[in-house]
Amino acid sequence: MRQGRRYGLSAEQKAEIWQRWKVGESLHEIGRAFGKDHGSIQFLLAQHGGIAPVARRRSPRTLTLAEREEISRGIVSGSSIREIAGGLGRAASTVSREVARHGGRPVYRASEADQRAWKLALRPKACQLARHRKLRLIVASKLIQNWSPQQISGWLKRRYPNNESMRVSHETLYRSLFIQARGVLKKGKRVVFPSSL
Repeated sequence: MRQGRRYGLSAEQKAEIWQRWKVGESLHEIGRAFGKDHGSIQFLLAQHGGIAPVARRRSPRTLTLAEREEISRGIVSGSSIREIAGGLGRAASTVSREVARHGGRPVYRASEADQRAWKLALRPKACQLARHRKLRLIVASKLIQNWSPQQISGWLKRRYPNNESMRVSHETLYRSLFIQARGVLKKGKRVVFPSSL
């Protein structure tokens, strides 16, 4: 086992890893370029199913750091929630919930509230195949018949043209197959039909 100081990868390095992966470099080549074991590179890629994650962006509906700072200044100056909300052009209920969610008037801090909100927005969401048993069983049966993810996705669109819940993209199927740990479609080498879901 190699000795040495462990260090993380910066956002720029991760972006470069995804770029190298996209153009077809092997895990070993990428690992050598960054002084990392190929297993570390595989772990990074597997977290997102081998598909580069979309850059995070804030929804225009969420409060910005600047708005949170205005809320904080309004609280310090003794303004009412309605006055603060009016100055921001937001509903009073939005500002009230924001202040209550982050400790109330006495302890509200804009930067802490913004960081916490950004972190909470990362909460994991169950993939469509994990939530929808019928869809999962249909996809698994097509995989047993050696259908490709593109064939399955196209067939679902034709078979269920008016039912969005019975559709899944081929990217989602590849991601589910790539990440064995999720156990949504496969365990080991054979397809499993979970009876508990």
